[in-house]
Amino acid sequence: MASTVMATKPIALAKASPSLSPRKISIRAQAKPSSTSIPNLKSLTSKLLFSVPSIAMLAATPLPALAEMEKAGLFDFNLTLPIIAIEFLLLMVALDKLYFSPLGAFMDARDAKIRAELSEVKDTSAEVKELEEKAVAVMRAARAEIAAALSKMKKEMTAELEVKLAEEQARIELELAAAIDNLEKEKEEALRVLDAQIDALSEEIVRKVLPTT
Repeated sequence: MASTVMATKPIALAKASPSLSPRKISIRAQAKPSSTSIPNLKSLTSKLLFSVPSIAMLAATPLPALAEMEKAGLFDFNLTLPIIAIEFLLLMVALDKLYFSPLGAFMDARDAKIRAELSEVKDTSAEVKELEEKAVAVMRAARAEIAAALSKMKKEMTAELEVKLAEEQARIELELAAAIDNLEKEKEEALRVLDAQIDALSEEIVRKVLPTT
């Protein structure tokens, strides 16, 4: 009622005083409350009244209940999760066929190759060891052969030297015997000459000492 009375009073004043300008009339007409604003206010107040209990209920709800609600929201499955799982399985199958299987085959082949090379290296090491043993045996045989050859050469040289020494000794003995014979002959000859000279000298002395008759 008060609003309707207030709404009619400006209109009556506008009619009673024609000297007022239309601008003032329009301003007052804008200033009066419209009939459409009242239902809007009522709707807002009703919404607020309805939202207040809900806010109060949410505020009164304990935290574990909210957590359970969140969990229920998390575990509320729909069709996206199976689709994602199927896509993941398809991706794994594709990776297995396109990547993991060739990679596994390559790794197996590489492992087999490495094992074969290691076995070859082991075989080679056995061969090298056998060759080393053969080389050691050959060196021992060569050393023994060289020692035998040196011993034989030493014996031969010793025998040859002994023969040469015997020959030289015999030659020297022969020469010495010949020289001794020559000396003996010269000695005898010298003694004969000396005896002859002594005889001649003694006869001369006797002739000089003893007068001749």
